Amino acid sequence: MAWDDLHDPNNQEPPRNPRGNPPGGGSGGGGGGTGGGPQFEIPQFKVPKLKGSSVTFVILFLLALWILPSVAYFVEQGEEGVVVRFGKYVRSAQPGPHLKLPSPIEHVYTPNVDRVRVTEIGFRKTRSGQIKDFPNESLMLTGDQNIVDIDLVVQWKINDAKNFLFNVHEPTKAVHNAAETTLRGIIGQHIIDNVLTTGRTDIQIQLKKSMQDLLDTYNAGIEITQTQLKDVDPPAQVVAAFNDVTSAKEDKERMIHEAEGYRNAIIPEARGKAAQVVRKAEAYNQEVIKKAEGDVSRFLQQYQEYKKAPEITRKRIYLETMEEVFPNVNKFVVPEKGGGVLPILPLNNSLNDSLTGTQGRK
Repeated sequence: MAWDDLHDPNNQEPPRNPRGNPPGGGSGGGGGGTGGGPQFEIPQFKVPKLKGSSVTFVILFLLALWILPSVAYFVEQGEEGVVVRFGKYVRSAQPGPHLKLPSPIEHVYTPNVDRVRVTEIGFRKTRSGQIKDFPNESLMLTGDQNIVDIDLVVQWKINDAKNFLFNVHEPTKAVHNAAETTLRGIIGQHIIDNVLTTGRTDIQIQLKKSMQDLLDTYNAGIEITQTQLKDVDPPAQVVAAFNDVTSAKEDKERMIHEAEGYRNAIIPEARGKAAQVVRKAEAYNQEVIKKAEGDVSRFLQQYQEYKKAPEITRKRIYLETMEEVFPNVNKFVVPEKGGGVLPILPLNNSLNDSLTGTQGRK
């Protein structure tokens, strides 16, 4: 449509300039007469005339705005930039702003190397917080042919972004497989009592080292920061039997401790009594020795006297011996001369009867 066709043909006013003013000057008025249509006023503007250098500048500026997002990039704190050119690694970049060749020549990956990732073995925690068990992962065979149900949590992070991106196809799955395989091998070296009780710390330490060694052989760029045996239990079907066994073992340990306590209490007492008996025996030994030595000395003295006067010495010894013997034996007096039935005078019985009668009269 031409600019002069914007007026109403029935209007008696001269046609309006498309710039907004009537041809004769002055301001435009409203439409008059019957059947007149609305009038349009188009503002005046001028298209700037650009020189050749200005056009080039504008083109370059627009081109820079289009290219800049593909050549400039920023690596956040905790990340490591990995730049590839046509899919091949060329360099790494630390946190901060950097430049690269535009895509698709160069591309940059920025994995987070500070974030600690978690891999779960034997269970999974859902978004709602519920725990879902995976028996095919958690049931393991011990060294004494028993089955144990183990839930494991492995914490790990990236320690080499280049190796992490290019040497392992699925790093998370690699950590999961390494954890399950290594744990099964270690559990197979321990008896179930050790796994359920005192051996858990040693198993965790051994598991962490073995997993790290295995991943390092593949240059996976992964560092194992912690391994934790979350739950270690016998299978649900035999929990009652295991509890009975555990209770019996606890009773055994209690009785052993009680016996050791009794032993620790009785042994010092017995040793004290034994020492006392030894001391008495040693004292008796010294007493006997001194007495024997005295008897020997006395015998030698008597022997010297005996050699001087044998008859007198023999009689004195005889009388002294009788003095020691007579008070402790029954005595019967028999006359040297007598006929027929020899009268026997039981002095002891007579003496006892005499004493009994005297006491009765009193």
